[in-house]
Amino acid sequence: MTEHSEEKIRKAFQNKDWSQIKATDSWQIFRIMSEFVDGFERMARIGPCVSIFGSARTKPDNPYYLLAEEIAYKLTLEGYGVITGGGPGIMEAANKGAKRGNGKSVGLNIELPFEQEPNPYVDRDKSIDFHYFFVRKTIFLKYSQGFIAIPGGFGTMDELFEALTLVQTNKIGEFPVVLVGKKYWQGLLDWIRSTMMEKEHNVNEVDLQRVHVVDTADEAVQVITQFYAKYLLKPNF
Repeated sequence: MTEHSEEKIRKAFQNKDWSQIKATDSWQIFRIMSEFVDGFERMARIGPCVSIFGSARTKPDNPYYLLAEEIAYKLTLEGYGVITGGGPGIMEAANKGAKRGNGKSVGLNIELPFEQEPNPYVDRDKSIDFHYFFVRKTIFLKYSQGFIAIPGGFGTMDELFEALTLVQTNKIGEFPVVLVGKKYWQGLLDWIRSTMMEKEHNVNEVDLQRVHVVDTADEAVQVITQFYAKYLLKPNF
């Protein structure tokens, strides 16, 4: 455990008097509000987009990096902008693909102690910095018309299950959710079916049917385009 982490734990158990609350907690609200306002104002004008989630640790020679780039490229050819977390790895690949397709390349960058700088493929006017993960995630979900998850870690899982939860509870529209890489995701899906659904009854078949699992860029893009074809909707830029 780092010294910084230990300090955060100790602070969580400290009693605060009213002046400390006013000086820290209450004023924190204004920083949170400013991030929401900035995010809403800048994203509202961007148009239809698909969020692509994935690991920041994926290297450029990894097949999933190349696949993310190809998916983003093909999405832009269909008229969609691409939203990522703005960092390296899968995020960089997706922004690179969007740039190659002359599409809108959005980066919602998070301030972290060990990473990350915005990658060079994010449009300058569409690079937004966040301090708070929950504000950033709200922007992801509010301004996306679909979600594509490419192999990643805890952050990818967090974003994926947030999207699924909001769709399940009708807090957002039933936008398409795509998992890329059957081999990577199969163990998780098997556990969800066997344990979460069949044994504990915590989800149902409808919840699982919301998830589309694919292996290729064409398949991933097809899920998005076929979903909106039902509504005769197509991006207009």
